[in-house]
Amino acid sequence: MTTTPREPSAGPRSPDTPVPSRAPGQGQAPVVAAVALGGAIGASARYGAGLLWPTPSGSFPWTTLFVNAAGCAVIGVFMVLITEVWTVHRLVRPFFGTGVLGGFTTFSTYAVDIQQLVQHGHARTALAYLATTLLAALCAVWLAAAATRGLMAGRAR
Repeated sequence: MTTTPREPSAGPRSPDTPVPSRAPGQGQAPVVAAVALGGAIGASARYGAGLLWPTPSGSFPWTTLFVNAAGCAVIGVFMVLITEVWTVHRLVRPFFGTGVLGGFTTFSTYAVDIQQLVQHGHARTALAYLATTLLAALCAVWLAAAATRGLMAGRAR
């Protein structure tokens, strides 16, 4: 990943800023390929975590909760770095953010875990898992982004 520091005056990009036109050969195919490759890597890492720390049937899915919270924390750091600190290649965000981290965080497994817990008579565990994962993911992304901003602000002094 090639990164270059942003100029101090360059802040976050405004959503109103027009997207520059792309040169020929810079269409969606490279973006789709980057997301697919990153997704394969992230999903493989997630699968590996499930193999290393399997969740017994009917028990609280700790592995999925930790994977989702950790992935959200990394998303918080990553988004601050690539939108506020560095200028990166246009495929870094789709590859790492959407692909790797999107494949690693597994909110589809989260939904299946909840469904299976309810179907097997563990509705309270399912409800606790539903709320805990949502809260952990939101807190992780927010705290990681805030900490990264704080560290980067301290570094600029």
